[in-house]
Formats: sequence, C-alpha cells, structure tokens
Amino acid sequence: MNPRLRHILFSLAVLVWSAALIYFYASGRITKYLAPDFRPIAFAGGLGLAVMGMFNLLTSGQRADCLHDHGGGDAHDHEAGDIHPLAAFLLMVLPIGLSVAWTKDEYSPAALARKGLYDSPSQMGNAFMSTVMPPLTREMIEQGHRKTDDGYHQFNLMELFFATGDREMQSLIDGMKVETEGRWIDEKTRNPNGTRKRLYRLFITCCAADSRAIPIVLEFNGPPPELPENGWAKVAGTMRFPLEEGVLQPVLVCDRADSAEPPYEESFLRR
Repeated sequence: MNPRLRHILFSLAVLVWSAALIYFYASGRITKYLAPDFRPIAFAGGLGLAVMGMFNLLTSGQRADCLHDHGGGDAHDHEAGDIHPLAAFLLMVLPIGLSVAWTKDEYSPAALARKGLYDSPSQMGNAFMSTVMPPLTREMIEQGHRKTDDGYHQFNLMELFFATGDREMQSLIDGMKVETEGRWIDEKTRNPNGTRKRLYRLFITCCAADSRAIPIVLEFNGPPPELPENGWAKVAGTMRFPLEEGVLQPVLVCDRADSAEPPYEESFLRR
C-alpha cells in the first residue's frame, strides 16, 4: 500500500479512538464507567490522541529520514508489516465503533451475579462502617438522616448493606423505618414464597471493571409490585437483620415501593 495512504489510515484510526473518548466524556456516558477522579484523565487522553492524529494526518505526505545509514544492499522497507494496513485499520476501529454503538451502559443480571449481587455481606468485607464511623446513638442516626413526610428516614443503600457487618450500627438501625433507592431485580435465593425482591447499586473504585453490586433484600407481605426489571425504585419500610441459613441478611420489610427516576450519579463512587 502507498505509504501516504497507510499513514492516513492509521491517523484516522487514532482520531476515531479520540472521538470515542471525547464523546463518552461530553455525553455523560463516562459516568457509568469511571469514578470522577479518572474522567478528566480520559478526556485529556482523548484530546492528546486528537492532536497526535491530526498531526500525523497533516504530515502524511512528508518524507522523513529514518535516522540511520543503510549499508550496501540494505533496502529494507520501514513501512512493511506482518498485517495488511487495511486489516490493521479495521482491527483498530471496528471494536471501538461496535462497542460505542451496542453497549447498553449497564450489566446483565448474569454479570451482576458475578459481581456479588447475591453474595451475603459477610463475603464482601464487613469492617467498612466500623472503621469510618465514630460511636453512634440512635438519636444521632435519626438526626443525620432526613425524615420523609410519612415518617421514614432516608438512607443510602450502602449504609444499610454494610450495617449488617457492624454490630453497633446494626443494633441501632434494626427496627428503624427507612427509605432508600436502587435498582429493582429478582431475588433468586431464599425466596420460597415469591414475596421477595432485591435492591442494589454499584460501587466503583476506579472503573466499571472493578465495580461490585451492593444489595439488600426486600420483603413484602404478598407478591411484590410489578416494577421494571433493573429499573430504579424507591422503597420504604422497616429495616431488619435476620439470621438466614447461618448468615445475617439486610432485609427491608417493605410498606411501599414505587418506580423512581435514576439519580444523576447512578453508582456509588470513590470520593
């Protein structure tokens, strides 16, 4: 292939990658994949690739010295490669293009199960709350959580989950009327009567690859209401921590459950 055409193809491939990074940042889709600290780095990388791609594209017609001497009979070609340039271009561009077009920006139920959706709190490191919280009283907890008009204290789901592994926090929250929100999904364990659902959010340390599902169990007096699977829900009820099959479980005995709008930041993120 003509060297100039080869340079143009590879420059366009770099620009495609640049456009993908900048698009994810500008559209807000990057919030599903990276914690806040890492988003400017991805944006800066996209800008850097744009500069490099444009530079190589604009200079594709210029000849450059290879900076070393060729001996007699040394006619090696610096442009030769083991793969055809067009094939290399497609290998660089097609995966990123298809990923941008096809991804749903969320995990399937099977992927969530692999990320701890149905793990018990004891399997995911329970010392979190005890290491970050000072000695508490129920009055302090109530004062620190806004109360709804119908008498429920608003908690984030992460607090309710990790309280299972903190005896002090657990004893204070047990029996409290709370409201929380998360994604609504089927309960596939310890649900013989079909009266349970599961509510979860994702905890991200740096990127989607290291995310973990943080769940609690929802218990209803009868069949759960019909809400969109994996959609956002706001639920309210009484918090309990029963011992089931030898494992403490965070269970919210629900009084109400309604569909909810996704929050601006859908995931728990590293601060």
